[in-house]
Amino acid sequence: MPITPASTADTPDLSAAGGGRTAPEGAAEPVMLELVDENGTTIGTAEKQSVHLPPGRLHRAFSVFLFDAAGRLLLQRRALGKYHSPGVWSNTCCGHPYPDESPFAAAARRTSEELGASPSLLCEAGTVRYNHPDPASGLVEQEYNHLFVGLVQAELRPDPDEVGETAFVTAGELERRRAQREPRCCCRRAIRRSRSAFWC
Repeated sequence: MPITPASTADTPDLSAAGGGRTAPEGAAEPVMLELVDENGTTIGTAEKQSVHLPPGRLHRAFSVFLFDAAGRLLLQRRALGKYHSPGVWSNTCCGHPYPDESPFAAAARRTSEELGASPSLLCEAGTVRYNHPDPASGLVEQEYNHLFVGLVQAELRPDPDEVGETAFVTAGELERRRAQREPRCCCRRAIRRSRSAFWC
């Protein structure tokens, strides 16, 4: 199973890639997330960190599952400097759309920012309701999660501020990782849906 560490070489400046936007004066603006009800209907917005304080507020999110030409799923290990779930193996990419951004556009944008490669043939794979408390940070995820499945064909150039390592895994290798509670950020229904698209 090939594992690739992130490198700082030739890495673009993605200081706003964590979801923040830059104000004209150069100061980072608060990151706002879209609050939703249990049906995924928008009901308002709230600041990102406040949304994740216990017990958490339900908000819109996305999860991306990309496969290579051999049908292996791309996983990433979150960078150790991440404020939420640092050092945890996860699916290809997770994140939140801006309030004025579609989940599809956000998924494509964030995947490119984190991994330095744009997804190919990205398509929707449904939604799941995701709830997970992070014991390390004390924060809570309450997400209405839009799932996307696609291919990765370009060479990866991960942003080391976001990604510690990457790995391509077969279905069998993923099952072994899940038995060891890795990757934690992929809920089981999301994994099943990604597998149905590429490992059927």
